Amino acid sequence: MKNKVLIIGFLALILGCNRFGNKDQKTHLKERIISASKQYTEIIYALGADSCLVAVDLSSTYPPEVKELPTIGYHMKLSFEGMMSVKPTLLLHKGGHYSIGPEHVLDQLEKLKVPMKTFENKATDIPSTKKLMQEMGSFFDKPKQADSLCKKLEGDLQKALKNHQAYVDTPKVVVMHFGRAMNVYLAIGRESVAGQMIDWAGGEIPIEKKGMERITSAEVIAKANPDVILLTSFGYDRLGSEEKILDLPGVALTNAAKNGRIYRVEAHDLIYYGPRTGENVLKLQALIHRKSQINEN
Repeated sequence: MKNKVLIIGFLALILGCNRFGNKDQKTHLKERIISASKQYTEIIYALGADSCLVAVDLSSTYPPEVKELPTIGYHMKLSFEGMMSVKPTLLLHKGGHYSIGPEHVLDQLEKLKVPMKTFENKATDIPSTKKLMQEMGSFFDKPKQADSLCKKLEGDLQKALKNHQAYVDTPKVVVMHFGRAMNVYLAIGRESVAGQMIDWAGGEIPIEKKGMERITSAEVIAKANPDVILLTSFGYDRLGSEEKILDLPGVALTNAAKNGRIYRVEAHDLIYYGPRTGENVLKLQALIHRKSQINEN
């Protein structure tokens, strides 16, 4: 009975909304938007358009104030009841098979004709990331803010690339991430956002793989033998101690473990491109390089 009341209330809301079914109209402050994309969420806050947000998915962890919003489950395991409870007028998601789910929740949303939107630019590199920020700036009526974000991103990257030229070392860096959808630890391959960022920072991911690889044996990490291991936040905190981190397959055998160079990093700093990508590359440089490995000339 409770679900029926929520659905009836939601239908009344969206039927009275002028945006229903219109993907091109600009947003306005009366919108009640759910973001099921961590990348979209960060950009919305960076644009100063967050007053429209009423809920986010669990992967949306930046900026810190996003934690004040209700969550509607992980983007691949969305809660239908959770979404209906915040009475949204629009659901934003990235599109594609692995961006939103499960299927039965999508079926319920489609039956109710819940307005959904995916932005055209997929932000798979820096040029398309700037285009996405400009596209979202236009949608949220924040074009000047979007231009400022693009300029900062470009400026930070140029500074990082200039720094890169001063390093005399190329540390091998392994990034380990806990996949919450699969409940496993993963090693991020070279052909990834993290791989590109580490390359810009003057390091190298030694795992020649696109995307991520499950860490099911010691061979993957031990063979890579990284100088630095970066363990993303949720997985690091889940283990809770250095001893348990060293128990992960292959980790204790690496130079990184022997030299005490295993660091906690925020997942939202490495997993997708966004307005802080250049800034995060600068942070990586400070983390993976030692001062003695900088050419002072």
